[in-house]
Amino acid sequence: MSARLDISTEAFLGNLRAVTERTAPAELMLVTKDDAYGHGLEWAVPAALSAGVEWIGSYDVASALRVRAIAPHARIFAWATSSGAEAAEAIEADLDLGVGTAEYLRLIVSEAERLKHRARVHLKIDTGLHRNGLRPEEWADAVATARRAEEAGVLRVTGVWSHLAEASDAEDDEAQRGFLAAVDELRDAGGTPRQLHLTASAASWWRPELRGTLCRIGAFCYGIRSADGSDLEGIRPVASLSADVVDVREDVVRIGIGALDGLPSILTGATIGNGARIRRVDGTWTELECWQGARRGEAVEVFGAGAVSATDLAERIDTVGEEILTRVSPLVPRRYA
Repeated sequence: MSARLDISTEAFLGNLRAVTERTAPAELMLVTKDDAYGHGLEWAVPAALSAGVEWIGSYDVASALRVRAIAPHARIFAWATSSGAEAAEAIEADLDLGVGTAEYLRLIVSEAERLKHRARVHLKIDTGLHRNGLRPEEWADAVATARRAEEAGVLRVTGVWSHLAEASDAEDDEAQRGFLAAVDELRDAGGTPRQLHLTASAASWWRPELRGTLCRIGAFCYGIRSADGSDLEGIRPVASLSADVVDVREDVVRIGIGALDGLPSILTGATIGNGARIRRVDGTWTELECWQGARRGEAVEVFGAGAVSATDLAERIDTVGEEILTRVSPLVPRRYA
């Protein structure tokens, strides 16, 4: 295969520094969903730990257990609702679990009682995005359930969290008010949550007044800029996707990457890193408009640290940069420098 994803540890560590400095004194939780946004979990986690990152966000229990094998002492947050068996594994592995339904809370309490092992949870209040989360009218009952379990010694409510819709500043301000009201209600009931996290990449960067004690940041750490095009000082792409020219014809060049490698076929018409326009994406190759001097074996950057980013391509097809990166097939070799 002539395609490869070149990944820069130096750029990654630089991004982590930039994010940490920007969001301090809040702690950074590095989000590693989708195999660290396609960069590779086994590479990203040790690199982040070497930079002093203490929190890893892993989305589901299965990936969080992979992180635990790599990082025995890290704090690892898994927020997807899981089965009883997964919850039991998570409790035994000392993971922090995001809890957004009353049913999941009861399941975790039951498993913790059975295992005689205290579970750590972060209760999620729905602040308007409606992506999981306890509704405000459910919050008091959930707090009461959690506090009873804390008093019984089977649970520790270590955090409160939510997702922002990021539709407008006014809506995010309203979401924060709902979030802080939920935190106050938990505290009034005797809870002592230490981790408060409401913001992901964009709001953590641009809305410091919304940050809590912890910021969940994925995309910016990997150098994936937001769709609005705003500049991110100190942030640069970590990964560059390249492929070699495999055929040169009179008006067409073929490079050795296609839809089966993860390049969306609807990118026809988009411009890639060397300024050539995509004419067609087939299963295993992509046709570009020919350029003067094109030759077989020449390396062509599809996206990355050059003129075209993953987000540039994503905007061409009305999506976000991380989708372009996470589509890159695991069969495409990752080369770490």
